[in-house]
Amino acid sequence: MRPSLVIVGAGPRGTGLLERIAANAPGLYAGQGLDIHLVDPYPPGAGRVWRETQSPLLWMNSHAEDVTLFTDDTVNMAGPVREGPTLHEWAAVDGRAFTGRRLQGAYLRWVYDRTVAALPPGISVQHHPRRALRVSGPREGRQQVWLEGRPRPLPADLVVLTLGHLDAELDAEQRRLADYARTHGLVHLPPDFTADSDLSALEAGEPVLVRGFGLAFVDLMVLLTEGRGGRHEGDTYVPSGREPVLYVGSRRGVPYHSKTGYDWTGERPPLPRFLGPAEIDELLARPGGFDFRRDVWPLVEKELGFAHYHRLFTAHPGRTALPWADFEAKYAVADAAERAALVASAVSDPADRLDLAALDRPLDGVRYADPEGLQQGLRDYIERDLTRRHDPRHSPDLAVFLALLSVYGQLVRLGDIGGWWHGFFSCLASGPPGPRLRQMLALSRAGVLRFVGADMAVTAEGGVFRASSPTVPGFHVEARALVEARLPQPTVERARDPLLRELYADGAAATPDGLLAVDPADGRVLDRAGRPHPRRFALGPHTDARGSGAFTRPRTGGPAFRQNDATARAALSFLAEQTGRAAA
Repeated sequence: MRPSLVIVGAGPRGTGLLERIAANAPGLYAGQGLDIHLVDPYPPGAGRVWRETQSPLLWMNSHAEDVTLFTDDTVNMAGPVREGPTLHEWAAVDGRAFTGRRLQGAYLRWVYDRTVAALPPGISVQHHPRRALRVSGPREGRQQVWLEGRPRPLPADLVVLTLGHLDAELDAEQRRLADYARTHGLVHLPPDFTADSDLSALEAGEPVLVRGFGLAFVDLMVLLTEGRGGRHEGDTYVPSGREPVLYVGSRRGVPYHSKTGYDWTGERPPLPRFLGPAEIDELLARPGGFDFRRDVWPLVEKELGFAHYHRLFTAHPGRTALPWADFEAKYAVADAAERAALVASAVSDPADRLDLAALDRPLDGVRYADPEGLQQGLRDYIERDLTRRHDPRHSPDLAVFLALLSVYGQLVRLGDIGGWWHGFFSCLASGPPGPRLRQMLALSRAGVLRFVGADMAVTAEGGVFRASSPTVPGFHVEARALVEARLPQPTVERARDPLLRELYADGAAATPDGLLAVDPADGRVLDRAGRPHPRRFALGPHTDARGSGAFTRPRTGGPAFRQNDATARAALSFLAEQTGRAAA
């Protein structure tokens, strides 16, 4: 039989892996036949999240010039670079445009088609528009991948799971809320992909509690306003009368920080500086392991501060009291308290100092006497954030963004470090486009959107859902509908994907947070004794080697590209060895 590779998941991650197979095959697998089977009920390239059959109102969350699925010479990998166009180059659109997701889906399909065409002769690709249910087979022998609606399995010498974002069964709290909603005739929408949610039960003019203020909320906001016939005219929202009234809150109580509205100019901060490969090696070598808050976060904090002040001192020296070389030398050897004193003496304006705690939790300790005070206070906060993020005089903010990308690429090697870091990163580096925040302000002024505050608590009592926040002491709002505006957080035990659950039941290891444990070197699935499976690999957000995304900004090192390359090379080398043994 011809060698066979099954890739479960044909979205951007599966497509990225296929691109690395095409790039590496001539050097590692030349002249030998190979059947590649892509298993995904959704279209190859785009997959579920980026499929072209979704609302045209939903945008990309990145500038078109910041989206690529192709490698460049900044990616630290063993395989060859195969450059290609960014989204804006391919689509011939403004590089700073936030294009619709449908266009991104078309781009991803084009990348997929180009990748398939670039495969060497003898390597074929077949897409199976079905769900994979389970993988069976011995460690040292061929695997079988069982598909929904197909009586016989696909034989596979190797299996790679590139499952992307997954649905999850409800956790204990969500089950209680769902049961209460059924008993009392309420509406409860659990965490979901907003584009796939049925929002028809949210009635016009009725209050709806929304828990979550990230990107899932932005999609919800758009679909319940413009999606119901409302329109934005400049800074004014003209309602259709079909909108519900959204009461939104979250842990932070504020939306993610706006995307920046200007380009980088001048010298980039020399990163990594205080958190690079050597520091990660040292953390991994510690016999007793490491604690994120105690051992990792101080390095992250110092790295982000270095990038911020490098930019401030080199691009805006008139706002500093020391030459950069003097400041850098003192900063490098200072502990946290000494750095704070150094910054206070060298940077006079508090607005020029980096305060990560305030950026993460701006409402901590803030109290309003009444809900109307909070509405105005939040509008003022969003206006300030928009103004700052679009003003190049505050370009140290963009330097921090670049440092966040660098740090993320390093931290991938540490495996599962918990969810806090990913939320912090998203809040600072993956916020909405500026125009979306302006729409948010218009909806607030129109009374369609109301802010609840930080540390929003939701209870189910008196036949309704009730939300409150310490930001407005003593105030609460009641509603007959509750929407959890965030992505599901599946674990290997709660994932609705039967393949992942079966893999775990079959002995695959998981982290304390329920992520599939993989070998960081090449993505092989680990068992509970720590042994890598010779024939099973996994890449993506369901693993403890999750990167920052299946595609990335050009020339930023792309951790996901590095992982894809390592897995592709390991797979091709294994298959070449297998066919060599068979021929002998």
